Order: sequence, then C-alpha cells, then structure tokens
Amino acid sequence: MQNSVTPAPPSLQADMPLVLAGPLLRRLEPDRLVMWMVTRESLSLHMSLYPEGESPRLFALDGGRCTPLRIGSSAWLQLIDIRLDAPLPTDTLIEYDLSILLEGKAFGISDWAPHLIHEGFNRPAFVVRSRYDDLLHGSCRKPHHASADGLVVVDALIKRARATPAQWPAALIMSGDQVYADDVAGPTLVAIHALIRLLGLYGECLEGAVVANSDELMAHPATYYRREALLPAFKSNEALRERFFGGAEKPVFTTANAHNHLVSFAEVIAMYLLVWSPVPWRLIEPEMPQLDAKMAQRYAHEAQCMDAFRHGLPAAARALAHLPALMIFDDHDITDDWNLSARWEHTAYGHPFSRRIIGNALLGYLLCQAWGNAPEDYASLLPAIQALMASAEQGQLACPLHDRVVDDLLRWGDWGYVLPTEPTLLVLDTRTRRWRSESNLSRPSGLMDWEALTDFQQHLLDQPSVIIVSPAPMFGVKLIETVQRVFSWLGQSLLVDAENWMAHRGAAQVMLNIFRHTRTPGNYVILSGDVHYSFAYEVRIRGRVEGPRLWQITSSGIKNEFPRRLLDLFDRLNRWLYSPRSPLNWFTKRRRVRVQPWLPSRSQSGERLWNGSGIGRVRLDAAGRPVRIEQINADGSAPVTFDPVRE
Repeated sequence: MQNSVTPAPPSLQADMPLVLAGPLLRRLEPDRLVMWMVTRESLSLHMSLYPEGESPRLFALDGGRCTPLRIGSSAWLQLIDIRLDAPLPTDTLIEYDLSILLEGKAFGISDWAPHLIHEGFNRPAFVVRSRYDDLLHGSCRKPHHASADGLVVVDALIKRARATPAQWPAALIMSGDQVYADDVAGPTLVAIHALIRLLGLYGECLEGAVVANSDELMAHPATYYRREALLPAFKSNEALRERFFGGAEKPVFTTANAHNHLVSFAEVIAMYLLVWSPVPWRLIEPEMPQLDAKMAQRYAHEAQCMDAFRHGLPAAARALAHLPALMIFDDHDITDDWNLSARWEHTAYGHPFSRRIIGNALLGYLLCQAWGNAPEDYASLLPAIQALMASAEQGQLACPLHDRVVDDLLRWGDWGYVLPTEPTLLVLDTRTRRWRSESNLSRPSGLMDWEALTDFQQHLLDQPSVIIVSPAPMFGVKLIETVQRVFSWLGQSLLVDAENWMAHRGAAQVMLNIFRHTRTPGNYVILSGDVHYSFAYEVRIRGRVEGPRLWQITSSGIKNEFPRRLLDLFDRLNRWLYSPRSPLNWFTKRRRVRVQPWLPSRSQSGERLWNGSGIGRVRLDAAGRPVRIEQINADGSAPVTFDPVRE
C-alpha cells in the first residue's frame, strides 16, 4: 500500500531546509507581534494565531508586515512585525503557526521546524501577559563554557507552564553578551567559515590588515588562534597589535581568548545562526584545521564543550520561539572592554581594521538583536543597510558603502528603549553614551553621560514603579569595585574590567541623585547581568523615611561562571569588610544609601553571591515589589531563592 502523505518539496527536505534559524519571538503586546528569522530564500509567509476559545486569525505577511533583507546568495534575514486591529486576549494561551507557501501548498512549522514544538502538541504557543509581573532574565551565554545552558531550563519551564497560562513568564530579558564575538572557540570558528561558504554570506574588503578581504582572511594560515598576525608589520602598529589581541596593556580587544576574534560581517551573522539554531549545524561538517600540538589539544577540549552546547540547541531554540526575548548589548556582543575609557576609544576607532571589526559586530547586533526590540527606532538606518547589501558584486560588499554604514552605526545616539508595559520597562544603553574622563583619558568612563542620565530621569518621573535593565549592576559587590578602583588609580583599569556604575564619580553622583528625586518612582527593580555570578540587594535611601525602595537583582551567566575559589574569597572578604554596619561604607560613593543583601537559600555560611549558570526569575506584586527572587540552575539542581535577612 502506498503512503498517502504528500512528500514535502525538495527545498523542505532535511538536507536543504528553507528556514535556517527561528522564528524567534521578539516583542509581544496585545496589539503587536514581532518575530525574527533567517531563511535561504525570500519566501511567501502566512501567520496563523489560535487564541484559546476564539476563531483563528490569519495574516498574509506582505511588505508591510515582513521586511526581508538579503545577506548572502542563500541567506535572507526576515523581520516580521504584525500590528493587530483587534487586540489579542491577555493571560490566555495562544498557539501560532508560520506557514510557507510553496508550489501551491502551505507548510507549517511542524513540517520545517518540528524541533520548535513540544512533544504532545501541534504548534508552538505564547501568552500575552497583562502585567510584567513575572520575568526571566540573564546574560553571558558563552557557547564553549563548560557549564550547562540556562536556555534549556527555560524550555522546560515553558513546557510545564503550558497548562497554566497564568504561570507563563511575561518575557525573557537578555541583558548582554548574547554572543561572544571576541571569545570564539576554534571549532565554532571553523563552523562559521563552513556556513559562510555554504550560504554565500557576503564578503568584504579589509583595510589595515595583512589580508585584503574576508576571503583571504578565511584562507590565511593565521585565521585560527593567531589573528593578531594579520595586522600589518609596521612599527606604528606594534602597540595596536599587542592591544588588539590580549597584550599586557590591553586597551583594545582585551580578552585573553581574542585570538579567534570575529572580524567580518559574515562571521558575525554566522555566529548568531549557530548559537540560536540547531539547523545550520546539520548542514556542515567542520573539520579540524592544521594546528600545532598545543592548539590541537585546545581545539579538542573546545570541541567537547561545543558538542554539549549543540545538544541543547533544539531546546534553546524552542524556548526562544515561545517566549518574547528582549535584548540589549554588553561588551562581548561587540568586543571586551568596549568603550571602557576615552583612550580605548581613541585607539580602537583610529585604526581602520579595528573600526571595521567593531562596526561589523554592531551591524550584526542591529540586525539580529536591536531591530526586534523596537523596529521603528531603526527605520532611518535601514535604507543605507539595504543599499549596502544590494551592492554586493561577486559576493563582496561595496567598500565605501560599508564604511559609511559603520560610521552611521558608531554615531547612533541611543540603543536603549522603553516599553509601555505595566510596570514600565526601561532598557539602558550603557555602552555608547559614556561619560568620558577629561582629566585622564585612561580612567574608566561613566556608563552613561549627563545627557543620557537626564533622559533616564525623564522616563522615571511620576511613574509608580519601573523595571530598569542595566547590563552592569548599578549596585555591585563593594570589595570588587574597590579592587577595580585601586587598579584604575594605577592606570590599569583594563586589566580588571573596571566597568561599574561607581567607577566614575560624576556618573555615580548623578545616578544616586536621580534615585533621591521626589518625583521618581516609589519602587524600582533593577535587572542586571555581566558579572558571572548572581545576587540580590534591597537598597534604601538614607535620611528619607518615605524614600524609594530599590532592588538590585543580578543573574549571570546563562552559560558562564566566575572562578569558584576566587569568588568565595571575594564573598567572604566583602562580608567582613562591608557589612551594613561597617564604617568602611562611608568611604564609598554609596554612603547615602543602605544596601541590604538578600541571602541565597542554599547559603551555608552567610554567602551573598551565587555562582552557577542558569536563568533568573523575579515575580512582582501589584506595587512592583519583588515577592520572589530565584535563580533556576542550569545543572538541574533545585532553584535558589534570595530572601531578606536582618543583620
């Protein structure tokens, strides 16, 4: 008996998938739905929504609802932005399907991405929450770190919540380092190059390097683990060579593992595809290049870590298809210590090679992260980017246009955004609007300058409560901040990543004054990442009985951890030296606030910091105050809750 099921067209077969990544659910409101995906060709798409208890809603994704951008001979980035005339029901399960119209037939997600559907169900789903009172948050997802992936536990959480939509989190806040452009494993870089060739991702010219273009970059013997050798061998570039790739002074490209730093736009795009989707990995067969014995050993270790990461990718992709993910960059999305000091900026942007590398990472961030946060904010940048992609001849982008796009991105005013949620969600750009030191160019810059902080305050005025996303914690570990401050005095701020809100006197003073303003909210929740450990503080303004209450809640990393013994030492010393009653507190910039740690439930000796990859979860009451703060561990152990303790 013949099988009566109509076979899928050739382009939907496993060896030739049309959809390479996504859809990722990016922004979700009762009257708006934003999704991101990458396909192998321009497609005719239809969206179907199935609210529980209602008739289906069907949408043809025409030019007004889907913006395609060709980024290679066989790669199209698609941003779907649907504005709804009739609002979707809130706090209700809504299944959805995204159909590809091909050869007169419609093929749904179950045909071309079955890994995005939980077992026992027919479609992916989402819930439009009426309040942002239940949020997941995290940062720092380093693919080749030995720890487990926190996005995998998000998938398990969503599957459990499917029967009870009221327990569905409102959003996943990703507060930085969604990718590591500056710290790439050898096997990942090999996979990136294989994917670039397969998809024909556009190449580019490269000025100020030994190689003339990105094709030569991939073929050069130094492209794996020795990219510092690609700088010109001129005396004027000797300092830049050391500073680019992990030398002692480290002003530019400072991570110790930057020898595989992403360079080209194609490499950045391929990296996003490989960390967000299992599909590209099925299309390529990376092979270890010729390496010396030491590098071959490192490659083998990294390959084991990447195999574990790849194993969890279907679950991670499924989580991102069910929960709206709101994103903001931190340094590793672009490069380590990005804009840390005025001298760093002068060095990095003054050389055409480093300027292009930073610009390419920022262009990748715009297309893969920022665009989905607030599509309307970047409408003025899109025509130039579309012209750049259309300029590709024989697979290479026009160099003058490329330089102009990079210039536009580096001049862009503000990458932060505000969502009209309840409470209001305010996401801060703490990387490109820096308060630079005028007295010493090597001193750390403030995370936001006067103008940016003024804008920040305007968004806060007269709000009853606000959720703030600051990639770096506004209130961090005082001992670690003190160590960073000492190194900054010695002119070595880049050695210790001296990037905290208190590192710059002017920015710290203005930020604290904003919280003391009488018209700012009564309750703030500050969500942060960056530091590779998790903690929770309650902060009170000294001298004001009815002053605002703040909660600093930090979750880091999604797939990263702090060196365990070193963090234990810092935690112990910090408790001894900076307890709430310690007089040393009066020698810090936070002497006008009282910081009360909330202790992790698995604390054995009063530890305040939790070290373990995973995802944070915070639930708020009607006034915007936390009623439960927890860290869901990626290793499968019991979640850790943070609870207030009187000292």
